[in-house]
Amino acid sequence: MDAQQWGVLYIISCASGAAEHVPDLVRAAQAAGWTVCVIVTPHAVKFVNRPLLEQLTGYPVRSEYKHPEEPDVLPRADAIIVFPATFNTVNKWVLGISDTLALGLLCEYTGLQMPIVAVPCVRTHSGLDTHPAFPQSLERLRSYGVEVLYEPETYPPKNEVPPPVILQRLEQVLAARRARPGPGAATDQGHGAH
Repeated sequence: MDAQQWGVLYIISCASGAAEHVPDLVRAAQAAGWTVCVIVTPHAVKFVNRPLLEQLTGYPVRSEYKHPEEPDVLPRADAIIVFPATFNTVNKWVLGISDTLALGLLCEYTGLQMPIVAVPCVRTHSGLDTHPAFPQSLERLRSYGVEVLYEPETYPPKNEVPPPVILQRLEQVLAARRARPGPGAATDQGHGAH
């Protein structure tokens, strides 16, 4: 299969035990024809195997902003998967807080109406899943045009969705975008939601 079939996919990973599944998601995305780059939140550095991810992708795993004079070592993304997305990142993202590279990219690509699939991995009955801000943030992300894959009853206890299911959802998002009539259809939706 052509390695450039889909384009460049950013996998943005947050500080969660579910981050141990990121290499599986990378491999599955590559098998589906994506060029993959991994970006992690600063706290997620402790949760991922950085050398393995760099070996798999051929790109550095970034967690910090680069210096302005440094060249960008990652190509621009055509789509983003946020897995695992944490309570903290979801709530900051929805407010437009971009105090980390990961959040900055999420805010930027949300504003550009780029395809994004978010997979929150929040343990059920933890108190975080029932905190009033969390379901409100998920709904707001959906209103911004983000595809939120949160089905903890199907993938208990933390919504650790298998990579093939995540990629299938991304493909559905891309297919729906291709089916939209006219060039303005993708950009009209979601404006003013902030």
